[in-house]
Amino acid sequence: MKYSKGNIGRVFLLKFDDDDILLKELARFSKKEAVKTACMVFIGALKKGDIVTGPKKPVIPPEPNWVSFRNAWEVMGIGTIFSNNKGPQIHIHTAMGKKNKTLTGCVRKDTKVFLVIEAVIFELKGIRASKDIDPSTGLNLLKILG
Repeated sequence: MKYSKGNIGRVFLLKFDDDDILLKELARFSKKEAVKTACMVFIGALKKGDIVTGPKKPVIPPEPNWVSFRNAWEVMGIGTIFSNNKGPQIHIHTAMGKKNKTLTGCVRKDTKVFLVIEAVIFELKGIRASKDIDPSTGLNLLKILG
């Protein structure tokens, strides 16, 4: 295990609107506000999109188990933002519900907001970390730099 110690910097409240592409808007916000390291929580609904619900088998490198959804699901989630030379690297996990069904997974691709997502982003100061593709897993993994 590795760790880094820091402090909470700026705190942002974001409201995403119907049809916003969640990851695209988060990346745009992160670039505009120069957020390099942060964590977030959110609630609301997602209209349609794709999530990864774990690997198909517990092997390295893992093959993702893709699940597409549509018709608006209630969501709550948590995520991180770590930047590298390509820009913000956003990682979001969500628990989703629709009627008596649930999904839990990693939000990917062009997942769209239904009506609203409310998010609070906590910037982390004094933490040196980034995310880059790990050659052995093929995943965009956290690297604690100091």
